Order: sequence, then structure tokens, then C-alpha cells
Amino acid sequence: MKIDYICSQLVQMTQKFLVFLTLLLSGFSMAQVQELNPPETIKSITFKSKSNPLGELPILKLGEAFDLEFDALVSNEPDFYYKIKHYNYDWTPSILVRTEFLQGVDNQRIQNYRNSFNTYQLYSHYKLSIPNAQTQGLKVTGNYMIFIYNSFGEEIFSRKFMIYQSLVTPGISIKRSRNVKTIETTQTVDIEVAAGTKVNNPLQTINTLIIQNSNLNTAITNVKPQYTIGNKLIYRYVDKTAFPGGNEYLFFETKDVRSASQGVQFIQLEDIYNTFLFINRSRAQLPYTYNPDINGRFAITALDTDDPSVEADYTLVHFSLNYPKLTDGSRIYVYGNYNNYALDDYNQLRFNPATQRYETQFKLKQGFYNYKYVLVDAKGKLNEGKISGNFWQTENDYKVLLYYRDLGGRYDRIIGFNQTSSTQISN
Repeated sequence: MKIDYICSQLVQMTQKFLVFLTLLLSGFSMAQVQELNPPETIKSITFKSKSNPLGELPILKLGEAFDLEFDALVSNEPDFYYKIKHYNYDWTPSILVRTEFLQGVDNQRIQNYRNSFNTYQLYSHYKLSIPNAQTQGLKVTGNYMIFIYNSFGEEIFSRKFMIYQSLVTPGISIKRSRNVKTIETTQTVDIEVAAGTKVNNPLQTINTLIIQNSNLNTAITNVKPQYTIGNKLIYRYVDKTAFPGGNEYLFFETKDVRSASQGVQFIQLEDIYNTFLFINRSRAQLPYTYNPDINGRFAITALDTDDPSVEADYTLVHFSLNYPKLTDGSRIYVYGNYNNYALDDYNQLRFNPATQRYETQFKLKQGFYNYKYVLVDAKGKLNEGKISGNFWQTENDYKVLLYYRDLGGRYDRIIGFNQTSSTQISN
């Protein structure tokens, strides 16, 4: 009897251990992947394609060729390698093996690179084109991540991108908030999809992603159709698909480093060019003023150059914000698509007692840049409108992606994509 009791206890302990191990492993496998921001020696990361010439958030058609470009601000021409992985709608790893989503092989060296020419800041410009001789293309739609490694196998940075197929086209309209409390500050995204027979059981199989100004950090996820009318999926929520309107982006231009241009107060040449922007201030309490922007994006450009990718120089850009000193643990950052809307140490502003302003400086390649100041409170919560303000009139870009996993499906497909602007916003 004693032996039987010991055996039964061992069986129970083994079962508990196996359950624990299963949960532990599933926790690892189901963790959401996060993009790794590059070190300060890696700059100007862009995805470019025929449908995405400015290199904003890459949302590409299945089979569309694209280029990943970036600069390494070093003089020793380091080697870089790339890997590509496929993910579910919620950015957990999909169960597809590499041969199911990738035609060819990855984990190859990026062979196309050139050194800068006639610049004060030395750098090497890298360009990865897909398809190429080793990686012929991607076979299925969905979420992807590309990882860039150095020759020691250390990850340098990673970037998300999406591949879609136009089986359905979401109809998008931008409305003022239906909530009277936020009607002056908020924009609501209404969606209507004629799904037809292409979608089964849509309330369970469809997931929707809504992105404002190509910023995945503020995207609205896990949105289901509110209801259906015939074969149409309808999204007309009060708050669930609402975004703070924000304000038009600030901007500056450095295509000519010999004279001050838009947004630039003056320029100094030291080891490299130093670009001092005009001092900014809070716009939250000011009336809304329309100011054309490119909704957070940037474009590399330089005067008197044939190829800005290797002839444009880097300048040390100085940002200055006239804002009261924060004493509650909050932090201020300056960001935009130029750094993938990252909240990093280098783009955090520090209060300068001598000038009584928040300041920071970092290197950016010559071009035209949109940027904004954002506040992160002591608990880590992002507030984009605290300094810039939120206005329902603001012109914003919106993108909608429809993810679909049929009953018994093994991965989340992207079956629809559309985009619009809030220029035609209505009540």
C-alpha cells in the first residue's frame, strides 16, 4: 500500500510538472514580438516600394517587390544579415514553417552597400531588395518581421511589415466623435465591408486593425464588426474606433546645409553641420490652425546631389521646447516616422536650467521631416496631445487592414486593405 501511495504521488507530481512545462513553453511561444530599435549608429531606416515611395509603414501587396534601406554611421563597412518571420494577427509567432511562407532562403548577407561621397559624416548605405537571388519572395499574406543581424549574430534592429491580398475592400469614412464629451477633440473611423461569400462567420473569423498616420504604437486592435446587414460588415462604434485628433505635425527642411530653410533658425559647421530649429512651444491651448504636413513621414533629399542616398550629409539637429519643468516623473520625447515613433533615450528632451527649456539633439540625414512632441507619464502612458493638442479638424491618414482566419485555418490572412484621409470628415 505504501508503495502504491508513493507511485500515485509521483504520477501526480509528474502530471503537474508537465502541465507547468506546457504552460511555460506556451507562454514563450505566444509572447507578442516587439520591434527592436536600432543603436544610434543606424539611421534612416526605410521600406520603399512602388506603392510606398516615402518609406512609411510598409503595407504591401502579395508579390510586390520592396527595398529595405538604412545607413550605418561607421567607417568600417560592417556586414549585416537578415531573417524574415511570419506572425499572427496579434504578433504572436504563427505555426507556419519557413518553407510555407518564404520562397528561397534567408539568413543571407546584405551585399548591396555603398559608401557616402563628399560628406562630413562618413556612413555606408545598405539596400536589401526582395525578391533577390536568395530570397525569391513571400508566399502568403499576413504579418511579417524582418530582423537585421551583425556578423556576430547579434540583432541590430527589426521592423514589422504587412502583406495583403485584395479579396475585399473596406469602405472607410471619418466622422466627428459621437460622444459629446470628446466631440471637439476626437475622430471616429466608420468601416463598411461588402464581404459577400468570401468570408464565413465574420463575427468570429474577422479581426480588424486601424492605424492613424502609420503609427503602430497607437493603432486600434482587436476590432470586430459591430453587426452585419446582409453580406455587409458594419463598424459604427461610439468610442471603440475613435482616435484623438492630434494636431498638424511640426516640420523642418535641411536639404540645403549652407543656409537656413523651413523651420531652421540657423546652421553652424563644426565637425559636422549643426542645425538649430526654431524654439517650439505648447499648442494645446491655442486655436487650431491648418498647416499642411505629411502626417509624420520624412523624405531624404539634398540640393546639388545626383544620389541623395549616398551624397546627402548628416546634420546634428537641435530641438528646443519652451515648456514648464515637469516634477511628476513625466518625460517628453520628440518623434515621428523618422525613428518609427520610438521612445528612446536619445530622443528624450531634458530640461536645461540655463535656458529654462527642454532640449535634445541627434543626427538626421538631410531631408524634409515631420515631428511632434509627446509626453509619457510616470506610469509609462503615452499622451500625444498633451503638448500638441487634440482637434477634430486635424488632417490625419487612416489605414484599415482586415485579417481573416477561416474555421480550421492555420494562420491569419490579410484579405483587405484601404486607406483614407480625414480631409472629408463629417458629423
